[in-house]
Amino acid sequence: MHENDSKPAFEFVALMAALMSIVALAIDAILPAISQIGIAVNSLDATDNQLLITMIFLGLGVGQLFFGPLSDSYGRKPTVYAGFVLFLIASGICLFASSLSVMVFGRILQGIALSAPRTMAISIIRDTYKGDYMARVMSFVTAFFILIPIIAPAIGKWIMDAYGWQAIFYAQMIFGFMVCFWFWRRQPETLRTEYKVRFTAKLFRKGLLEFLKYPETVAFTFISGFITGAFLVYLSASQHIFENQYGMPEQFPYIFAGLAISIGLATLLNGTLVVRFGMRKLAMAALCIFCLVAILYVVVFWGKPNPGIPLLMAFLSVQFFCLGFLWGNFRSIAMEPIGHIAGIGAAINGCFSTLLSVPLANFIGGFVQETIWPMFLGLAVCGCISLVIFQATLRSTAKKRLTSGQG
Repeated sequence: MHENDSKPAFEFVALMAALMSIVALAIDAILPAISQIGIAVNSLDATDNQLLITMIFLGLGVGQLFFGPLSDSYGRKPTVYAGFVLFLIASGICLFASSLSVMVFGRILQGIALSAPRTMAISIIRDTYKGDYMARVMSFVTAFFILIPIIAPAIGKWIMDAYGWQAIFYAQMIFGFMVCFWFWRRQPETLRTEYKVRFTAKLFRKGLLEFLKYPETVAFTFISGFITGAFLVYLSASQHIFENQYGMPEQFPYIFAGLAISIGLATLLNGTLVVRFGMRKLAMAALCIFCLVAILYVVVFWGKPNPGIPLLMAFLSVQFFCLGFLWGNFRSIAMEPIGHIAGIGAAINGCFSTLLSVPLANFIGGFVQETIWPMFLGLAVCGCISLVIFQATLRSTAKKRLTSGQG
């Protein structure tokens, strides 16, 4: 597609971030309200209520399989519009849900809907940029995107205290409409007519077969799934950890914001460093630190109660800082070889990494009852598995390049 090495326009970065941030708003704004939503839908089990967070990711994964191929056939913009319409419908289901199962269904449908703007943002970036410049743009977009998780829980709590938890969903719908209008007015279609492919039942099968031809793409799809799954444990259990284990319901939004800032700083720094050092070197260094910190916590606090908040925040801040160097680079490494199938490629990558992360998060999260130690064990295991895959992929790629050079 368009392969541009020029500096991205501020509005382009902000708009792509806005398309992705509606996902963060839908997830993070309800965190302070999970207990009240649980009461409203007759669900008092904190572990069951974690489904309100993890299951939206299931929808995000499944939805990409539909919207990715559709975007390669009909264009990026119509796909985004379809996603926002479905989001309004899903939000209405959540507003009037009378049971946890109906609420979870609405959250899954929200995830399916939001997979459209989220996937299209990645596809549009890949349509426009390549290589380390693509990773740079992804980092800047992620840095803007992180602003929403920083403020969303605090905004959600303020809205809930003033107007009730239902108002959070109304606010999401208003924000979604505003972003959709901005996208309609300012973003041109990036999929050229000559690159459009006719939508058929074979489109996904062909895309999957093409996707599987690139071992690095497949490997980093799995790596993204393991790392995202580990993070989802924190995301889904954070309200239970800080409100129930630490007894800090009022401080929870600010603790959450502080940790989100560390991710934002790292992604912004990654955008500056990635062109100089390369996305693979930065991702490898960050993943090694990620594993070491998680292992250190597991060893030091084995069989012990939770540490004090300052020490816990120190461990989590380092972990989250590493995440800022991982997510954008992992996605960019996976997408780099498959620019010719950017739409379906982004969909398959996002779908399979998400479908791997959700059951991982649900399984590990079930152990986060009395202490936070099981979460760090999950971070350590998922991080180490990812590191092994990363190293094996680097060696395989280097060997192929050496063999090709000798030939």
